Amino acid sequence: MTATARFTGDANPYGGGDPYADYRTADFPFTDLVDLADRRLGAGVIAANDEFFAERENLLKPEPAEFDPERFGHKGKIMDGWETRRRRGASADRPHPTDEDHDWALVRLGAPGVVRGIIVDTAHFRGNYPQAVSVEAACVPGSPSPGALLAPGVKWTTLVPRTAVGGHAANGFVVAAEQRVTHLRVNQHPDGGIARLRVYGEVAPDPAWLAALGTFDLVALENGGMVEDASDRFYSPATNTIQPGRSRKMDDGWETRRRRDKGNDWIRYRLVEQAEIRAVEIDTAYLKGNSAGWASLSACDGESGEWTEVLPRTPLQPDTNHRFVLPEAVRATHIRIDIFPDGGISRLRLFGSATQEGATRLAARHRELGG
Repeated sequence: MTATARFTGDANPYGGGDPYADYRTADFPFTDLVDLADRRLGAGVIAANDEFFAERENLLKPEPAEFDPERFGHKGKIMDGWETRRRRGASADRPHPTDEDHDWALVRLGAPGVVRGIIVDTAHFRGNYPQAVSVEAACVPGSPSPGALLAPGVKWTTLVPRTAVGGHAANGFVVAAEQRVTHLRVNQHPDGGIARLRVYGEVAPDPAWLAALGTFDLVALENGGMVEDASDRFYSPATNTIQPGRSRKMDDGWETRRRRDKGNDWIRYRLVEQAEIRAVEIDTAYLKGNSAGWASLSACDGESGEWTEVLPRTPLQPDTNHRFVLPEAVRATHIRIDIFPDGGISRLRLFGSATQEGATRLAARHRELGG
């Protein structure tokens, strides 16, 4: 079902000015979760049956779709999205496509997970968006080819049934399927264009892989860590702090507005599972005149456990990766970083390994989700 009242029908033709002025969107209940189809996690659009007007890879670009009314190429209007040619029927007597005719794209998620919500964004597709969309999911180990994913034995589960959508709109869908997903098949009926695809959910890592690693980043998005809450998300999301790799520019980290009181800013994280933390990295890369002045870390074991300081308030340098070896391993399920008084950090890394109890719960959850 859709997360809000459905956007259906054409948008008005572009009349000049701000192309997003009449864009239709809403507050969706799942957008604080990680985008499992984020290119930074390794997601990709690995195949499509047609991409005549615009390439399938545009679906996962992180920035909003752009619109240039003057940009045309040899095939027609160049759109910032995935756009297929117009389908036709079999003959002059049957000029229209059948009800079963549709175009599709295969999406490899950047991290396997449980999907909680999907946005099919048709920004700038005003009269050339699909009549309806549907989304299917599969859980396939390894790195399967498009041919392997389309083989007869692969089980596909419908996450979004065939549903009418609107042009120049963020079409949002709540997903209720409680299963681990590695790949999606996005269908547009019968043809048309989609600007962006966002797939929000919770990472469900492979416990065998984490066990083989031994020591790993316990809070990384790709390993199943997540941000539960933050004091401020004014300039950039707190989730940036647990993205893969080092920050490459200032807005690739977490930056808060300037405080005018005597408080401080903070982020609370949930680790992949109960674990023992042995080392910490706090990186302020590209935050030069706006990095946090000091930071401290507190840990909690269990939802109702007490918070204990594990790294006292420590000065931070701008544009610097700070490394700390803890004097003894800290058992925790949650971590909170406090920065003083405001500013930001680009990344937080917590290195350690799951406890036996945590590893057992991870394995049980993996089986429950069909992994």
